[in-house]
Amino acid sequence: MASLRRFSLVFYVPPASASACKAAIFKAGAGRYPGPGGYTECAWQTSGIGQFRPGDAANPAIGKVGELEETPEVRVETLIVGEDTVRKAVAALKE
Repeated sequence: MASLRRFSLVFYVPPASASACKAAIFKAGAGRYPGPGGYTECAWQTSGIGQFRPGDAANPAIGKVGELEETPEVRVETLIVGEDTVRKAVAALKE
């Protein structure tokens, strides 16, 4: 039997949204370690400051068009086993 492919999912979210986003991807099957021990909800996260400058065609949720914005973000990384689970986890993040 062939083993399923492993993927890393990395995303950035506002600190207030990190727990809800992790709960959504874990519910979709992300963060399950395929080895012994039955580990679930495995992830790495770190806090930082993201920056961006919205272009002329942008409709930014925060900041203003043409102005550099810096905002706190959380980077979350998790293991996903299987392409179907990747699709489910990404769909959960988009909701």
